[in-house]
Amino acid sequence: MVQFLVKRFIGLIFVIIGVTFITFILGYFAPGDPIRELLGNHVTPQVYNNLKEAYGLNLPWYQQYWNFLSHLFRLDFGFSFHQQNYPVWNILRDGVPVSTELAFWALLIQLLVGIPVGIISALKANTWVDTVNMGTMLVLFALPSFVLAIFAQVLIVNLDNATSGSWPVAAAGNWNVGQYGWNEIQVKLAPILVFAAVGTALFARLARTSMLEVLRQDYVRTARAKGMRERSVVYRHAFRNAMIPLVTVFGLSIGLLVTGAFFIEQIFNIPGIGQQTITSINNRDYPVIQATTVLLAVAVVVGNLISDVLYSIVDPRIKAE
Repeated sequence: MVQFLVKRFIGLIFVIIGVTFITFILGYFAPGDPIRELLGNHVTPQVYNNLKEAYGLNLPWYQQYWNFLSHLFRLDFGFSFHQQNYPVWNILRDGVPVSTELAFWALLIQLLVGIPVGIISALKANTWVDTVNMGTMLVLFALPSFVLAIFAQVLIVNLDNATSGSWPVAAAGNWNVGQYGWNEIQVKLAPILVFAAVGTALFARLARTSMLEVLRQDYVRTARAKGMRERSVVYRHAFRNAMIPLVTVFGLSIGLLVTGAFFIEQIFNIPGIGQQTITSINNRDYPVIQATTVLLAVAVVVGNLISDVLYSIVDPRIKAE
């Protein structure tokens, strides 16, 4: 297991280097000038050149990239272009906890709701319970997150009007990480539910398909023929094997949560890492863009690492190597 984790960690380093290189090249050759974006067109050539030299933008691209990598290995992302003399770490410190909390509750709902719904549908296959469950999941899966978010915003506005302005419409300035009073629940409930919707439907449909396939296996029929109770057959024999495909999807779902946060945070005005990334792209704030890209890449790779480790636990036949 240790050797496996070491190999994965080395792979993580190469993935991060590849992601940073692509991000840097796209930013370097993108139209626009961050200095002009910061100061406008009415700036003297002397001031322009001084700032360009101060930020290292007058260097060749390969030297700029090497400087970024050398600072990255020291966990130093530098300072924001747009917010002068403001460390990028401070920007990440403000946004990462918000996005982490949003993703955590969304993933928890996906697992605690999607998997049981899928298993119940498999056990009640071709009944009205199965039809209702899978019909609902199909609707959630078919609707894009931004469409659900708009519907949720309309509902919130109507609730706000009906309750004389007591229901907050936007999350900006009201999202308090780790606090769950009634005001905080009002702010967080809609984004979390919308964020969890597609993943819940995915887990439900996959859990149903996997459970149906396992229930048709010979060892399940043998257990039933021996007179074992249906509960024991389902939970001791079928459930664990049915979870193997879900473990694989679990790692991928973390990547989907990371990318999906961009739409949710933008629509609900949540001050998370996704909104900060979009704002930085609009402002051509390359240090922030590079830092958030690295964090997103790490989150995706770590999610896949967790998936691999859980896969070896769920299925003892699979060795970690």
